[in-house]
Amino acid sequence: MPHDRKQLIVVGDRVLVKPEEGEERSKVGLYLPSTAIDTQAVQGGRIVATGPGTPMPDFGGDNFDEPWRLESRRGSGARYVPMQARQGDYALFFRKAAVEITFEGDRYLVVPQAAILALVREPAPDDEDLRFG
Repeated sequence: MPHDRKQLIVVGDRVLVKPEEGEERSKVGLYLPSTAIDTQAVQGGRIVATGPGTPMPDFGGDNFDEPWRLESRRGSGARYVPMQARQGDYALFFRKAAVEITFEGDRYLVVPQAAILALVREPAPDDEDLRFG
């Protein structure tokens, strides 16, 4: 995520969230019960950046049983299990799993994808209608 000259890069299967402060009803229309807000069990926010996903081992080549060898890594790009979360999604996640950071004066939460309970995504014009409701 570029911010002036510095760049904040999210790694692995994590997302960077701009948190929505404790409202009963989120801006995307999700109702959060007071028990969830009071105990801070769940929180919501807009995803501003995502990591590449979970790294996958490279089993190709002759030296797959010795992954530390440099020869086995040359010429092969890293492969990742893709992220389900996307930039711009609204995420509802377990608050305890989030790590709060401040970058260039702005407050963010770094959340592992496994802690995300639900995503709200605006449909793209070319997407099939896969929404509930």
